[in-house]
Amino acid sequence: MAQEIERKFLVASLPDLGEAEARKIRQGYVTVPSDSVQVRLRQKGETFFLTVKGQGGLVRSEHEAEISAEAFDALWPSTGDRRIEKVRWTGRLENGHIFELDLFEDRDLRLVEVEFASEAEAAAFEPPAWFGEDVTGNHAYSNNVLASGGAV
Repeated sequence: MAQEIERKFLVASLPDLGEAEARKIRQGYVTVPSDSVQVRLRQKGETFFLTVKGQGGLVRSEHEAEISAEAFDALWPSTGDRRIEKVRWTGRLENGHIFELDLFEDRDLRLVEVEFASEAEAAAFEPPAWFGEDVTGNHAYSNNVLASGGAV
């Protein structure tokens, strides 16, 4: 089973993004936040994905498959109004970890995520000064809650 080990933080201050890559993301959820799994559609540039995620905070199952634009367009209406748009900045921290900084288009919210190879690595992670509060496991900051109208 594929799994993700990820910590999520608010952003205290924006870092220098000169070396980071920006990509617009549009995503919607077929499922609602109270469901035991999340089914998400995501468009990153000209690439489309269907993702199924299990419940959890730091560790959860994740299965993602690239789909065609036609399949995405056929499924997109099933997301209703459970949608978000954001710009994702991807870069590398001084310690070598990759960060994904999300700037949401519909609200004043900045979140940064870092994925890890193990729970021990996640626990040992020392966030840089520009990271803010650790909101890992706080469902109010999960994308499916935000997409369903949750306001943080």
